[in-house]
Amino acid sequence: MKAQMSDDADTRRVSEKGWVVIPQELRNKYGLAKGTAVRFVDYGGVMGIVPVPRDPIKRGFGMLKGRRLTQSLLEERKRDREIEP
Repeated sequence: MKAQMSDDADTRRVSEKGWVVIPQELRNKYGLAKGTAVRFVDYGGVMGIVPVPRDPIKRGFGMLKGRRLTQSLLEERKRDREIEP
């Protein structure tokens, strides 16, 4: 993969607090919205900012709130046994 270097118009400065503004075009391109987790990676002289993939397990947590899957499965099996001849 060939790296694309920005021209001087895309140069940013690090603030006293270490903040850097990521250009809007790159935020859009890589889906970096407010609250997106990123990881800083040292590639041996080159630093990269890599979006952290969302954890599908954590995203789905609470989706079945109030239902125990084991209990639901046992109830379904009981109904199946009652229907079978």
